[in-house]
Amino acid sequence: MSAYDAVVDHVSALVQAGALPTAVIGVASSDGIQLLEARGRTGPRAARTGDHYRLFSITKPLVGLVAARELERGTLTLDTPLTEALPGFGAHRDDVVRLRHLASHTSGITEPELDDARPLREALVSAGRDTEAGTLRRYSSLAFEGVAALIEHASGSTWESGLDRLNADLGTQFTLDEAADPPPVLGLGEFDLAGFAAQHHPGAGVIARAEDLLHVAVSLLRGDASVVGPETLHLMRQPLTAGIPVHDPLPQDAGDEYGFTWKLPGWGADDAVFGHAGWSGTEFWINPTAGLAWTLMTNRPERPGFEVAVLDRMIRRATAG
Repeated sequence: MSAYDAVVDHVSALVQAGALPTAVIGVASSDGIQLLEARGRTGPRAARTGDHYRLFSITKPLVGLVAARELERGTLTLDTPLTEALPGFGAHRDDVVRLRHLASHTSGITEPELDDARPLREALVSAGRDTEAGTLRRYSSLAFEGVAALIEHASGSTWESGLDRLNADLGTQFTLDEAADPPPVLGLGEFDLAGFAAQHHPGAGVIARAEDLLHVAVSLLRGDASVVGPETLHLMRQPLTAGIPVHDPLPQDAGDEYGFTWKLPGWGADDAVFGHAGWSGTEFWINPTAGLAWTLMTNRPERPGFEVAVLDRMIRRATAG
């Protein structure tokens, strides 16, 4: 009997009920990966633990970690203005969009559709302003093109090169290459997935295995500075959105805040929990108090009957043993 049998049974039941087409469930502690199991299939293709999945918005904290390495080097600060990297940005604005705004969904940038066909840099520079920077929280993927521009300006190389360096340091396989062959994401309707993938979107484009995310989490739980140092992670986890009104809040997001690219969830067992979710149904959460992290890889946005807080509680109970 494994301590995680109930967790695996729960995920298996969700797959069997049709709530999840496939699922790779992974749990880690500072000692390493504790659980990695795959269930389900997409058509004839059975899920495998080593499959790459589309992360969609879990890309955001990964890009945040690349940017945070520049914070450690002193080449960026939370207050670095976007115009330092893109002088043409905001010519029509009377406010200043800074890295902290881009990383916390408070930049006020008008958000296009995720599969907008324009080059991302062009869309960012020409973007309208919905609100003054720092005055309203409105979820933005385009803002991460601004984070990417600041990384490039500070480091002299792209955010993708930064992701490659993270792979080299951790032995991970984060990629934007379609050759990774992620299972198809079901239920996207008219979304132009091929056009989106070609953009290499820094807000949503990374493809990865469950174990890649868990390797990041293990390093952060250990505080070994292979990704970023403990002080930098502490900075990233500080709320940047407290007291800022939310545009069109959703009931499931009640109590949520954002730190530096990390979501600080209202459902968390305590305020130490941080992580992110992705449009494809993916989840990635770290709880330093409990000394654990977990990820769920799947490939459909709609997950009837799935509750993130329920799975989180089951994993915490299993880990506490």
